[in-house]
Amino acid sequence: MYTLLQKNVAFEPNTSILYLVTSIDEIDQSILSAQEFKFIEKEYKSHSKSAFSFNRFDYFLFVEILKVNENPLHFLEYLRVSADKYCGIFNEHRLETVGINAEALSAAQSLAFAEGLALANYQFNKYKTDADAKLNTLQSIQIVNSQTSEAAIEELNILLEATLIARTLVNEPVNFMNAPQLAKEIELLAKDAGAKVEIFGKSKIEALKMGGLLAVNKGSIDPPTFSIIEWKPENAINEKPFVFVGKGVVYDTGGLNIKTGDFMTNMKGDMGGAAAVVASVFAIAKAKLPIYVIGLVPATDNRLNNNAYVSGDVINMFNGMTVEVLNTDAEGRMILADALAYAQKYNPELVIDLATLTGAASRAIGKFGIVGMGTKSDAFMETLKAAGEEKSERIVEFPFWKEYEEELKSTIADMTNLGSAEGGAITAGKFLEKFTNYPYIHLDIAGPALVTKRFNYRGVGGTGVGVRLLFEFAKKQIAVRS
Repeated sequence: MYTLLQKNVAFEPNTSILYLVTSIDEIDQSILSAQEFKFIEKEYKSHSKSAFSFNRFDYFLFVEILKVNENPLHFLEYLRVSADKYCGIFNEHRLETVGINAEALSAAQSLAFAEGLALANYQFNKYKTDADAKLNTLQSIQIVNSQTSEAAIEELNILLEATLIARTLVNEPVNFMNAPQLAKEIELLAKDAGAKVEIFGKSKIEALKMGGLLAVNKGSIDPPTFSIIEWKPENAINEKPFVFVGKGVVYDTGGLNIKTGDFMTNMKGDMGGAAAVVASVFAIAKAKLPIYVIGLVPATDNRLNNNAYVSGDVINMFNGMTVEVLNTDAEGRMILADALAYAQKYNPELVIDLATLTGAASRAIGKFGIVGMGTKSDAFMETLKAAGEEKSERIVEFPFWKEYEEELKSTIADMTNLGSAEGGAITAGKFLEKFTNYPYIHLDIAGPALVTKRFNYRGVGGTGVGVRLLFEFAKKQIAVRS
C-alpha cells in the first residue's frame, strides 16, 4: 500500500487538517473558536499538553505543538516518529485524505513528517482473507508548505514507493518469493524505472563458476539466480560506477548446521540486503538521478535437501580462491563473495554491500543502526555516515584491522568461511574483503532489516532499511560533483 503525497496551497472544504507548529504563537487563531484557543493555551501551559483534536463532525481539526530539538537531524527523526502516532489516529477515524499544514516548518521538516506518515501507513495484507481485517484507510496526504516544491514531493514519492517495495519483497514468504521469482520482480521493477537488467540462470552461473552461490544452492530444488540492474544516464557525474551488492538468501534454514528454536522463524528476511539494493537502484533510476549505479543480487535459498553442502567441503569460488566450509549457516558471505569478485569487472569507483549477515552485528547494536566497515573508502564512509544520520539509518563503524584475518586461516584451503565467536561481524567483513580489489564498504543490516514488533514508522516485518540511505548517499555524491 503506497500513500500518495501531494503539494497543496489550499484545502478543500471539510478536509481533516493537522496544523504543525512549534509554539502557541504560531497557531492561526482564525481556525479556532476563542474558547478552543483558550483551552489549548491553558492545557499547554498548565499541563504541557501538546496534541489537540477537535471533532467538527464533517471533518477533524488537529493541532500539534512540536518540541524543537537543537540538533536539526534529530528533529527530523522526531517529526517522522511523531507522524507514526498520527497515522494511527487518522486511520482510527477512517480518514482517506488528510491535510498537513506545515507553514511553521522548513521544507525539509515538512517532508520529514510526511515521509514518516506515509511509511507508517504501510501494511502487508496480501494473504489476509478476513473481510473484516482492519485495513488502513489513509490514501493521500496533502502538504501545505510554501517552501516545499512539487519536484521535492515527487522525488519523495519515488523514494517512499521504493522503500515500501523493499518491505514487500522481504515480507513475501519463500513459497512465493524464491530466487526465480525475485529475479522476475527485479525485471519488472527495472522496466518500470527505465533501467537495464540482465538475469543469469543456473547454467550461466555454472559457466561462470560461481562456486559460492552454487554451493549454497545445492540443497534446494529451486535454481539460483544472479541479477544485474544498471542505471547509466548520459549525464552521469561518474565514469566508473558505484556498485551496490545485496545478499539474496530468500530463506535460510542454516543448511546442515540447521537453525534451532525460533531462529528460523523470520528467515524470509535474509534477503533484506537484496531488497534494499533492488529498490535503491529502482529509486535512483526512476528519479533520473545523474549517477551511474549498478546493483548485483546473487539469490538462492539455503536448505538441507539433496546433496547439500556440508561442513568440511572445500569450495572453489568465482575468483579462483578456495574456501573451507566450517559452518553451512555462514552462507551469506559465500554468495556475496562471488558477487563482490564479479564486481571487479566494472572497475568500480566504490562497492557497497548490504547484508543481513551476522547475529553478532544484531547483538552489538540491535535494531537501532547498521554495522559498517570498509577499506580504501574513508571519504566515502564519511559521506555514507552523513547520509545515515540524515535519514536515521545510522552507521556504527567497526574496526577493520588486519589482525582479524588470522581468524580465517585454514589448514587445507585459502581460508575458512567462519572465524571465532569474538568479533564475528568483523571477521565476516574480512572474509568478504578478500574478494575485493577496490574501495569497499560492508554494511551488516542484520539488526534493523526485519522487526517482529512495530517499531514506529518502520512498521513491523521488513523495514526497507538501506533504501533511503543509498538514495541519500547518491544525492550527496551528485551534490559534491555538480
